[in-house]
Amino acid sequence: MQSILENIAKHVALTPQEQELFLSKTETKPFKSKTILLSAGEVATCTYFVNSGILRSFNINDNIIEHVLHFACEGWWIGDMYSYISGKPGNLFLEVLEDAEVVIITKENQQQLYQEIPKLERFFRILAENSLVSHQERLMDNLSLTAEERFEKFCSKYPTLIQKVPQKHIASYIGVTPEFFSKMKARLLKK
Repeated sequence: MQSILENIAKHVALTPQEQELFLSKTETKPFKSKTILLSAGEVATCTYFVNSGILRSFNINDNIIEHVLHFACEGWWIGDMYSYISGKPGNLFLEVLEDAEVVIITKENQQQLYQEIPKLERFFRILAENSLVSHQERLMDNLSLTAEERFEKFCSKYPTLIQKVPQKHIASYIGVTPEFFSKMKARLLKK
């Protein structure tokens, strides 16, 4: 539980009593690789903090092609924010890629914590703002950078994932087919 408290402490200071209250409103669970935590069409009632392991969020389009939106490794948060905030069915899947331990916080408990520890509202606002900036940057990268440049950015943003995540998921994240990715990677290795 120390990891999530350190994550919060980057933005707000909680007293020992507030830390205890926060932890009492969370649940920590282990999950095996390939576990689906959320499916498209479900309403997201939780967000997840990754203590260990790797998770991904993805969508499957009408042509049954997966589009990876986000990876989350140790110390990162992940969820379907559209569904979580709107209360409507989402269009994302959340999958465990590598055996993981995650901290789960329900929307109901998060709302209670806002009332009991108002500075947590600031913490989660900062997370939402950082997420918005990250998503806008990724959208702009997808519109303006080449596939090679997007892959280079991926490598700097997620250096530990290059060897751990299947190449097809990395290809999906940067917006190319696995075949193109394989050829591009071979070309980059020759340089």
